[in-house]
Order: sequence, then C-alpha cells, then structure tokens
Amino acid sequence: MNVLLIGMGMVAQTHVCALRDAGNGVRLSGVLGRDPDRTSAFCAAASETVGHPVSAFTDSAAALASEPDMAILITPPDARAPFADALAHAGIPTLMEKPIERTLEAARGIVATYVQANVPLALCFQHRTRAAAQDLRTRLATGALGEIVHVDIRVPWWRDQAYYDAPGRGSYARDGGGVMINQAIHTLDLALWIAGPVARVQAQMQTSPLHHMEAEDIASALLRFASGATGVLSATTCAYPGTTESIALTTTRAQVHLSGDTLRIDWHDGATETRAPAADAGTGGGADPMAFTHAWHQAVIEDFAAALRDDRPPLAPPSDALHVHAVIHAMEQAARRGTTEEVPTCP
Repeated sequence: MNVLLIGMGMVAQTHVCALRDAGNGVRLSGVLGRDPDRTSAFCAAASETVGHPVSAFTDSAAALASEPDMAILITPPDARAPFADALAHAGIPTLMEKPIERTLEAARGIVATYVQANVPLALCFQHRTRAAAQDLRTRLATGALGEIVHVDIRVPWWRDQAYYDAPGRGSYARDGGGVMINQAIHTLDLALWIAGPVARVQAQMQTSPLHHMEAEDIASALLRFASGATGVLSATTCAYPGTTESIALTTTRAQVHLSGDTLRIDWHDGATETRAPAADAGTGGGADPMAFTHAWHQAVIEDFAAALRDDRPPLAPPSDALHVHAVIHAMEQAARRGTTEEVPTCP
C-alpha cells in the first residue's frame, strides 16, 4: 500500500519512522512539499530511513497522478482544505493530523467533502493506541469499573517562547487557537473516547505573561458529560518543565488514574492494580514537543490500512474529531461570554 505524505513539518519525521516500521504492506512512496530543494533533501533522507526510493513532488497534480493508495496529510490547519478537497475528489483515503481545520465550521466542511465523495478519512489521535488506555476503555465497556461519576483531565505541559516564535504558531489564522486545539486536544479526545461525549461546558481561557502569542496558553473548564458525569479540565503550556498528562476517573467501584501509558486502579475493596510500560516512551509535554515514540503513529497508520482492507471504521473516525473540536469550540464561546455553553452536535 503506497502512501503519499503531504507536508514536512515538525511531525513529518515521526511519520517517516512510523512508515518504515509499519506492517500491512504499508510503505512511503512519495512526499509532497512546497519548496523543491527542501522537498528533495527531505526525500533523500527519508529514502535512507525507509530503505527504498521516495519520490519528491512539489506539484499536487503530479503527486496525485502517482496513484497513492492512501495519503497522510500533516500540513498546518490553514493549508489543509485545498489538499483535502483534491484528495477526496481523487478518491484517495486520507489519514489527517489534528485538528481537521481551524474552526469547527471549516472542519465540518472538510468532513462533508469526504462523506459526499464516499472516501475514508481518519485522524491521528495516537494516544488511543496506548495499551493502558485501551485496557481502561475495555474495562469500562464491560462494566467492571461501574459507572463514571467524575472525570479529571490535566495537561501540565511546557513550551518555551522559541516554540511560539515560529510564524503563525499559537495564532487563530494558522493554528485555530492555542493550547486546547494544538496540545490538549489529544488528552481531551482520549477522555471523550473513554468517558463518552460532553454535553455542555463552562470555561476560562487566557494568555499568560510567560508567552507572547495570540491564543490561549492556559485553559480550564467544567464539563457535564452526556452520561450525567461531571468533569474538570486544566490545560497549559506554562507548566515548566512539563509533566505527563493524566485522566483520573471516579467510578462507583474504584478510583482510576491514567498517566501517559500507566494505569492505576484503586478498588473500593482495598485492592490495587497497576499497569505500566516496560520503558517510558515520553509524551512530548516538555520543551521538546517531539519527545515521544513513533510507535503510536505506526499503530494509527497500521489501523487505518487495516480499516481500508477490511472495510471497517478506523480507530479515530472524523465524527470523533468533530466532537472534540465542538467541545473546544464551546469552551472558547463560554470563556468569551462568561456563560454555560451547549456543545454543538456534529453529524
């Protein structure tokens, strides 16, 4: 299965390494970039990494004419729509980095384009592939942990000013926002995947004196889940030096703490269970945003390839991406208006 990678930003090398190690017959066949010299240099290095020639493209039509079996779209959100439109109309299944677009309305538009073209679309919410998260979701689905009463979501990350000095980073025009749409979206998505959808929110969002940027670097929210459970969220890129994000669940049978890929369950009968990885894979919560394993992206790519082969939904379908974006949108509206906001429904 030949893969076209579109974009050469910060996460591109992660995808190259993931494609190098991926199974299911998946291979990186080409890269589409804007600058000819940079694209050629990137493809030369990628060829060394994956062990076979990788074609360099700077023209979208030529890249699509190479007939890839799937594409991985990793451009900044403000450059996403033209590529998504071309891929959907060419019938090329697409795996896309988060968020789909900068605004909820624009994200809905891209999803609608793929739906109308009947072309598969999935998102890189790679935290869903962590073993501890999958174990927790299974336990909840079987009823072993009882009902969720409360959800505590924390993202105490750090980014230095140099990170935000990159053109457009942390702006609404390029990124669509700050810590929520760019960093905490992963942990929020994971919480929603585990605990179910959110119905309404209250929120505060602000830019601290620690960063010169347009959008927020601190966000907090009160959440009401559709199930009736309550929740709190605290997310920031101001928490030097940055620590692991976490989701804590209060259930009717236990207290559960998911920190990175480590799961601890304190049962009401006094028993304790802990599931931890053999080695710390990092989470990118510190000064180096890429300090995490490529194995999670590899798992997402392999899942999408298998979903295409087996004609089944992918691990992270666009409907889920729209819901997490809708929660963030509602948070932004609640913070600006000082109100409780209903989370918009998404098709």
